[in-house]
Amino acid sequence: MIYQMYQAQADLLRPVRAFGRFGASLARMADLGPHTPIGVRQFAAACGLMADVGMTHQRPDYEIDFVRVGEDLVEVHQEIALDTPFASLLHFRKDTAVPQPRVLLIAPMSGHFATLLRNTLQTLLRDHDVYMTDWKNARDVPLSDGTFDLDAFIDHLILFMETIGPGAHMVAVCQPTVGALAAVAVMAEQGNRAQPRSMTLMAGPLDTRINPTKVNDLAKSKPIEWFEKNMIGVVPWRYKGANRRVYPGFMQLTAFMSMNLDRHINAHMNQFHALAQREQDKVDAHRRFYKEYGAVMDLPAEFFLQTVQRIFQDHDLPMGKLTWHGRAVRPELIRRTALMTVEGERDDICAIGQTMAALDMCAGIKVSQKRHHLQTGVGHYGVFSGKRWEREIYPRVRTMIQTTS
Repeated sequence: MIYQMYQAQADLLRPVRAFGRFGASLARMADLGPHTPIGVRQFAAACGLMADVGMTHQRPDYEIDFVRVGEDLVEVHQEIALDTPFASLLHFRKDTAVPQPRVLLIAPMSGHFATLLRNTLQTLLRDHDVYMTDWKNARDVPLSDGTFDLDAFIDHLILFMETIGPGAHMVAVCQPTVGALAAVAVMAEQGNRAQPRSMTLMAGPLDTRINPTKVNDLAKSKPIEWFEKNMIGVVPWRYKGANRRVYPGFMQLTAFMSMNLDRHINAHMNQFHALAQREQDKVDAHRRFYKEYGAVMDLPAEFFLQTVQRIFQDHDLPMGKLTWHGRAVRPELIRRTALMTVEGERDDICAIGQTMAALDMCAGIKVSQKRHHLQTGVGHYGVFSGKRWEREIYPRVRTMIQTTS
């Protein structure tokens, strides 16, 4: 009933948003420029907020048509290099003859679309030939396409690396760092020629026993049966994935927002004032952020439940118990792949030490091929987005890739 209750609420919000758009249009008709009464401006601001409220299950566009390569502005073409029922491997091909290292950017599969890494992608595109995991909304995947669990996630990463070919690199952000490390370990054990030359793991939960955060505590606060009973819904009949069991994206968004509720309330109050005062730059920045933040995707139930239990509750990876199709995952067998870990000083989702733990797990990698960077002054999202990412973190990631290409 979880999904049905949400859907009913979403349906009820549609006329509210429509009224907001209508009210905002009326206010624009009554606009007298600088002489517009404050009451009219406040009404327009309230309607604007009303029109923007709510979530969407549609993936936003990447909106990357051009990127600067050296002194040139080159066109970017988004192509599907490989397609499966649960994901697409996107290739952001550039119109340039300059050879660049091939990189697989692995986006989180944790309730938001891969477009959340738009800034990460755009920055990497300057110096790299970038491929990216574009996970699909589980509510749009027919039940006939089967299930998708942690093993399938690792399978996809291996398949994508094989599609890109030998000599490429891997960059994983947040949740998929565990799957990325497992995939490389499997490839190393099998002698797979497509194992990456370097692997950069950023702000990921590789060992959540270290400096547990609120997210980690929440995952351990209830038995896995509680999560299955209270956090899993069934996709309604109106969607392609009807009757598929999922962890709804709206629940993940609600959980994230509740962690910093005051910040989000203040952000919307500031948006009201910005709308009333016609501070368009602030208005646009707020809308861009919440348009992306409010675009949610559902996760297959089996993938979500295994992630909670095996990564956050049982700590399978650092305990040496993680398996792939019943076979032990052995990070110590990785030898040919250089490793870099990146953490944020103020990260309240993946705390200091949780990602760096990968350096000890990968005992087979030479010390000279291991690097760690702790970025001061940034929280979780600042590790892979924003000015600090572009100016301070990215140059280190670029150097890591260039020196191992």
